[in-house]
Amino acid sequence: MRIILDRSRSTLPANMRPALSYLSPKTAVQQSPIHGRGLFATGPFEAGEIVCIKGGYIFPRAVLAELAPVLGPAEIQIADGLFVGPRELDEREGAMIFSNHSCEPNIGVQGQIVFVALRGILAGEELTHDWATTDDDEYTLECRCGAASCRGIVTGKDWQRPELQRKYRGFFSWYLQRKIDAATAK
Repeated sequence: MRIILDRSRSTLPANMRPALSYLSPKTAVQQSPIHGRGLFATGPFEAGEIVCIKGGYIFPRAVLAELAPVLGPAEIQIADGLFVGPRELDEREGAMIFSNHSCEPNIGVQGQIVFVALRGILAGEELTHDWATTDDDEYTLECRCGAASCRGIVTGKDWQRPELQRKYRGFFSWYLQRKIDAATAK
């Protein structure tokens, strides 16, 4: 038996209704100057405060290959060959955290799926993370973050860059931090 919640009939505010991912009540999804829609602060965040938590279903790369053409980029990697995200189109919105990439992010990952403020964040700021802290994949894309320190090109292997390892120490996904620690122990 599959239970489907009708989120539109809930009396709770939209950001407090059951969903696959958690977005702080101090956030809103809006059009982004970086790309498509993004997550924005509607109130201030203190450094270390939880901004969002990525949720969904756990699936291997083979399933991701089937889902990606239908769902687009809606997952994050949590281990070698494993991802978390929605598995059906009607789950996509509730599983998204809408965090666009920035080379000067204001949120970072703690553990696997929890994203926290890297610094104090003011209302109105777009909430972004550097995909170098979560991705280990084969892609290259032109960055549109607009940061003064923009790398111009972002790859799924940017986590291997020593300057980014220093910059984001303590804010890499658990599985990437293990790879970094293993490489530096040699």
